[in-house]
Amino acid sequence: MIPKYIDIHAHVNFKVFEEDQDIIVRRALDSGTWFFNVGTQIDTSRAAIKMAHRYEEGVYAIVGLHPIHTGKSFHDKDELGDEGEAFTSRGEVFNKNIYKEMVKDPKVIAIGECGLDYYRMESESIEKQKKAFIKQIELANEIKKPLMLHIRDAYADALRILKEHAKVKGVVHFFVGTPEEAKGFLDFGFMLSFTGVITFTHDYDEVVRNTPLNMILSDTDSPYVAPVPYRGKRNEPSFVKEIVKKIAEIKNLSEEEVSRAIVINAKHLFDI
Repeated sequence: MIPKYIDIHAHVNFKVFEEDQDIIVRRALDSGTWFFNVGTQIDTSRAAIKMAHRYEEGVYAIVGLHPIHTGKSFHDKDELGDEGEAFTSRGEVFNKNIYKEMVKDPKVIAIGECGLDYYRMESESIEKQKKAFIKQIELANEIKKPLMLHIRDAYADALRILKEHAKVKGVVHFFVGTPEEAKGFLDFGFMLSFTGVITFTHDYDEVVRNTPLNMILSDTDSPYVAPVPYRGKRNEPSFVKEIVKKIAEIKNLSEEEVSRAIVINAKHLFDI
């Protein structure tokens, strides 16, 4: 089957979906939407794999260590449940052996989400993040799988590290950088993915408009940042159609042309 839409970055493996996970998945698949569940550390990566195996088609897993989980970080109840305080020390040192074992699973299609996040960080966090990022790039190089990048307030540093270490390509998920930053990643062969943010602000219209159709992807980052007309609600993969619709509007193309291109791009990058 060829899907109508692909959400390349979701977290239906998070605790917030625990009660109705199968309903959310079925709603996506019934709407012609395939999606990739993305891990943020060992536990959520394993959960993504386990979940992918419950469905014959259309649900895949990506495994990796999110930069904020390399040290003391914000405790997100949507991700981890009610356990713990507002801030909790749960830093993970990237364990190549554990993740290398995970990527042997046929449902695992990429490494991530990895990268750099300078938004909420302790002073010693930057070096930890960089070390974990480089190790994940090296693993991706070794197994020849693409990278799923999370970058916030750190585009220049992340691109420099990629140029120094990456032999594989990938995608910058939830891209909210400048046109100049977008050009840097595109010139290096990395795709850009856009979220529901583009449905309620015009700040990134120029970037969307100038990103070649064969380099563009869509993601919900569920359960966060639901697109219009679902703002304020818990996001889910079936909502990705609203993002595709907005990309088409900005680029003055048909929704069908954009959705078809995104599916082709995702299938090519992630070899699915």
